[in-house]
Amino acid sequence: MVNKLVIIGPAWPLRGGLSAFDEKLASTFSSMGIDSSIETFSLQYPNFLFPGKTQYSNLPAPINIKITSRINSINPFNWIKIGIIIKRSKPDLIIVRYWIPFLGPCLGTICRIATSNKKTKVIALVDNMIPHEKRIGDTQFTKYFAGAVNGFLTMSEKVKSDVKKFTHKPTLVSPHPIFDHFGMAISKTAARSIIGIDANEKVILFFGFIRKYKGLDLLLEAMAKPSIKNLDIKLLIVGEFYEDASPYLNLIEELGIQNNVILNTEFVPDDQVKNFVCSADFIIQPYRNATQSGVTPLAYHFEKPMLVTNVGGLADTVPNGKVGLVVDPTVDSIANGIEHLYELGENHFKPYILEEKKKFSWNQMAENFLTLHQQL
Repeated sequence: MVNKLVIIGPAWPLRGGLSAFDEKLASTFSSMGIDSSIETFSLQYPNFLFPGKTQYSNLPAPINIKITSRINSINPFNWIKIGIIIKRSKPDLIIVRYWIPFLGPCLGTICRIATSNKKTKVIALVDNMIPHEKRIGDTQFTKYFAGAVNGFLTMSEKVKSDVKKFTHKPTLVSPHPIFDHFGMAISKTAARSIIGIDANEKVILFFGFIRKYKGLDLLLEAMAKPSIKNLDIKLLIVGEFYEDASPYLNLIEELGIQNNVILNTEFVPDDQVKNFVCSADFIIQPYRNATQSGVTPLAYHFEKPMLVTNVGGLADTVPNGKVGLVVDPTVDSIANGIEHLYELGENHFKPYILEEKKKFSWNQMAENFLTLHQQL
C-alpha cells in the first residue's frame, strides 16, 4: 500500500520534457489521494554536460505540486543530507528518474540512505539505462545506481532489455503517457498564421533538441531527393542544437535545400509548442538509435500522423500504416516514407490515432507503479 511517495528527478524550475513528465506524474498520484512530492536539483549538471543555453524555465511554478530544489549532483555531502531527510520522512515509495550515468553516484547514494529506514522501496523510472553518448565510468555508475533500486519501470521493451544487462530485479514496461499540458490543438491555418507559414504549403516537422543520434542529417539528405523536391515539401526544424550546428547548416547549403528548410532553433516554451506541431502535416523522427521518444506522445496529443525509424523502441507505439509509418533508418527509406505519407493523406491515419491514444493514460502509468510496488 502506498500512502506517501517521493519522486526524485527534474522538475520546476528546471525546464524540459523530463520536468514536465515528473510534474504530471506527481499530479496524477495526488489526484489518486497519495501524498506526493518531488525532490529536484538545485544543481543538475555542471555546464560542460549541458549543451543547451539554459537549464531553467521562465514560467511560473506549477500549482498544487510540492517541489523542493535541493539536490546537488556533484556534492557527496549533499547526497547524504538529502538521503537522511527522505529516510526520516518515511515515504512508502521513491520513484527515481534515471536517464544519464553521470547521476548514478548521486541518486544511488540518496536511495541507499533513504531506504535504510527498512520501510521505503525504490522504483527507478528509466529513460536510458545505456546512454546514447558514452563516457568513461558509465557502466560503473549505472551498476552502483542499480544496486540501490528495488524495481524498474521502463517505457519500452528496448530499455527493459538494457536493464536486464545490469540486474534481474523486477521490471515492468509502461508506455510513455500522452502529454496534455500543451493545451488544446488549434487549426493548421491558425497555427501557420502565428508562425508565418503559408496555409497551402506541404510541411513536415522535426521537433526536439538536435543530437547526432536523432538523425536530422538523414532527414536533410532525404529532403534533397528528387521525389521530395518535386513535392515541394517544407521541413520545419524546431529545437535547440545540443551539438555544433555547423555541419547541419553546411549540409543544408551543400544540398541546395535552403528554400525548403525553416529553422527555429530556440527553446520553445510549453504554451507555444502547439503552434509548431499543429502547423505540420506529419511529424518525422529519423533517429539512428533510440529507446523511446517524448515526441511520439506529443504527436498523439495533437493527433498528428508520424514517420519513425525502426530503431530501439520507437516502432513499439506507432502501428505501421495506421498511426504512421515505420521505415529503416536510411535516407532512401525516409524519403520514400515521406512520399507515402502524402500519398495516403492525413485523414487515412486519424481514426487509428484516436483509437490508439486511449492506451497512453497517466492513470495507467501510476497504477503500473503501484502494481510493481506490490511485487517488491
